[in-house]
Amino acid sequence: MMKNKILIIFAVIICLLVSLTFYYHMTLYKTITLGIFSGSNWDVPNPYSYTIIDKAINRFEKENPYIHIEYQSGILKEDYSTWLSSLLLKGNEPDLYMVLSEDFNTFSSLQALENLDPWIKEDHSFSIDKYYSSSLQAGTYHEIQYALPYESNPTLMFVNQTLLEKEGIPIPEDDWTIDDFYSICNQVTKDTNNDGIIDQFGYYNYTWQNIANAYNVQLFNDNGTNCYFNQENMKEALQYIKKLSSLNRDKTLSSQDFDQGHVAFYPLTFSDYRTYKPYPYRVQKYSTFKWKCIAMPRVKNIDGISENSTLLLAMSSRSSTKKEAWEFLKYLTYNEHTQTDLFAYSQGISVLKNVTQSQNIISLIEEDSQDNTVNINTLNKVMEQNVSLSKFKKKDAAILRADSLINQALAQNDDIDTALNRIQKDIHSYLNE
Repeated sequence: MMKNKILIIFAVIICLLVSLTFYYHMTLYKTITLGIFSGSNWDVPNPYSYTIIDKAINRFEKENPYIHIEYQSGILKEDYSTWLSSLLLKGNEPDLYMVLSEDFNTFSSLQALENLDPWIKEDHSFSIDKYYSSSLQAGTYHEIQYALPYESNPTLMFVNQTLLEKEGIPIPEDDWTIDDFYSICNQVTKDTNNDGIIDQFGYYNYTWQNIANAYNVQLFNDNGTNCYFNQENMKEALQYIKKLSSLNRDKTLSSQDFDQGHVAFYPLTFSDYRTYKPYPYRVQKYSTFKWKCIAMPRVKNIDGISENSTLLLAMSSRSSTKKEAWEFLKYLTYNEHTQTDLFAYSQGISVLKNVTQSQNIISLIEEDSQDNTVNINTLNKVMEQNVSLSKFKKKDAAILRADSLINQALAQNDDIDTALNRIQKDIHSYLNE
């Protein structure tokens, strides 16, 4: 009888321990799911696609032993939007997930993303002032912060230094203008072997969007119900593009022309600079000439903007572990150790000002670039340019539509005023369908 009582007591104790363990697990131990993709967001070679995340997870879990981070590997970037959208439709999306720039407006408008403003306001250890403003604004929609920036990739002007030296033209300074740009392009565009065919060119792929940014053209109102393609600055921008394109005399160029050293200027991203400047990838591209990157040309007396692509990280509005997810969201986007790893294992730029401006990072970039360094002051200037761009659900589609119409008008040499009035009506109608 006594033996049975002992067994019963023992069983009760075991049950209590199991219950307590289960209670502890359910109340304290949390699992955060993370949505990421393999490879580089910037479409350049990257053999370390998971390294930054894995290192951050290991550090975070050691500092927070009651939190476990899980993610699914092997999802390619080109499949990521479809994969994430299908999970959102089913209601079982990750607690945190990367948001591609082309998906942000749609996800925000569908209220799939958590409003981060209350979290930011209540977290006294967090300050948005540490971010580059252009990167931070990429995660806002209708003046609400729905995502934090993880990594940025500004557009700079690549310069064929060898070509300019051959022509006796100095590398432009960072305050150069579009007039300087045109003048140099005009000087270098020529037939170098006297066969009657132009074989050296001033630029490749400098588009109407590049010059519109230089003019700081605002194409839409904030809520996306109206557009302003027929404004005077846009007219001047397209007139400039027409004048610039006439230098090439209808010759259709490709990136291969720049790769082979036949073009002086080519707008490209910082990730291209980081990837193709150092060995081993430099032997595959741009190996026949010296090159460097500088700021995009500006319009005199106008504070233009520079294109800056940003990879965002957001929290699901339906997450059941929002407190823990917020902490890991900060760990990826706000932690200096994690953001420093971006320069070692990725090709973009940290979204934190003090990380990018640190001497360690400057030394790392200079070591990568070897004979020709990117000017860190140029990089900071580009990143600190204020960006106040409207965001709405139809914006990306509207830009694509406008791009097709503008390029068609330029190719057909249409009258600028007539073309812009026609484009204005078309895009306005599309926005209000």
